[in-house]
Amino acid sequence: MFFDPNEFRITGTFVWYYFICTREVWLLSRGITPDQQDDNIDIGRFLHENAYSREKKEVDFYGMKLDIIKKENDQLIIGEIKKSSKYMESARMQLLHYLNELEEQGIHAEGVLLVPEEKKRETVVLNEESRKKLSEAIKGITEVISVDVPPEPKRINYCKNCAYSELCWA
Repeated sequence: MFFDPNEFRITGTFVWYYFICTREVWLLSRGITPDQQDDNIDIGRFLHENAYSREKKEVDFYGMKLDIIKKENDQLIIGEIKKSSKYMESARMQLLHYLNELEEQGIHAEGVLLVPEEKKRETVVLNEESRKKLSEAIKGITEVISVDVPPEPKRINYCKNCAYSELCWA
């Protein structure tokens, strides 16, 4: 399969994976999807379908899947739902990516991370510091996807719940 990184569009999912495992980034960039029967993926689907049922959910916009979009006090709010706060750094960066993409389209919004199982809510704001960190991540993602072979698997804390684990440890 021929892969051209110049024609590749970095999405929020790639940003999410980058802060967890660069091997996942490479695999996903080649169209290799995680095990769709994995329990963690099923739990995520369930949460997206059932949590925050009064909010507008799963809005597709400019290649992004925004979990929640609403207006509060004349401010556009983009919400990202996660099943656990274990991945908050990844979730924060994913949401910052969405906010940045929206800003590039002339839409200014604030973000909120929602962890319904833990009743957690965190406001996320795009600022100079977060833009710099996001820019570094985009550069890192570009480097990962530009090579012909995936990074070697490294056993980390996330491996035990990873839907790609068979590709690394089988």
